Amino acid sequence: MDGVPALETLLAWYLGAGADDAVGDAPNDRFAQEAGRRRSPPPPVAAAATETAARAPAPPAPLAPDSPAAAIAAARAAAMAAGTLDELRLAVSSFDGCALRRTATHTVFADGVARSRVMFIGEAPGAEEDRIGRPFVGASGQLLDRMLAAIGLDRAVNAYITNILFWRPPVNRKPTDTEIAICRPFVERHIALIDPLVIVLVGGTASAGLLPGSAGITRIRGQWVKLDVNGLPHPVQAIPMYHPSFLLRSPERKRESWIDLLSIKSKLKET
Repeated sequence: MDGVPALETLLAWYLGAGADDAVGDAPNDRFAQEAGRRRSPPPPVAAAATETAARAPAPPAPLAPDSPAAAIAAARAAAMAAGTLDELRLAVSSFDGCALRRTATHTVFADGVARSRVMFIGEAPGAEEDRIGRPFVGASGQLLDRMLAAIGLDRAVNAYITNILFWRPPVNRKPTDTEIAICRPFVERHIALIDPLVIVLVGGTASAGLLPGSAGITRIRGQWVKLDVNGLPHPVQAIPMYHPSFLLRSPERKRESWIDLLSIKSKLKET
């Protein structure tokens, strides 16, 4: 056959190149070999890069917000630095340690006459107070005005009104203990600058905030207590009473509030 010499010549060439076997014992599956190459691990350089990235330090975590203790300390420092009501108002309005300030429309500081002998301290601004920027201007404020008028008091003449919080809690929820504690240094400085003869704690939240450990409002209303205030050398006579919003919901309690109002009128006459 003509092709035999050519095959012999090709075979001799392979043997000269070092090939011992022309064909292996088993057939080669080229498809399986290709799949194996696709499943092979990454080259050493890529593996080294992955290992280096794993050892790299993580980016620094964002700074945590100030703790309540830090916020209280900042409030105390700002409050004590205020020597007048105007300075205190500015310190409160610029204070950023209470998260309520960021959700409120206005800082609600106070209303009334600063030289008054009686100071009313309520809970927190409501929706109407937040909108206008004055305490007790909604329905409960209108009732409070009528209650004051019944014993000869008027916020435009001889009464001073504020709250234990200066910003409205979202959806009028109850203030938290932390929010009250952060605002308390400002409230105490507020009292010290007014130096009233009588403080009326309007509602359970104000009473609990300034009389820690006291019983509920239904048990302590109408009872006179001596309130020690940071910055004053003497205690202040204080009395808890129902909040007007509670009286709007429970008008049958107005008789008890009338008794408290008469007690306040009598105390003011004594002093």
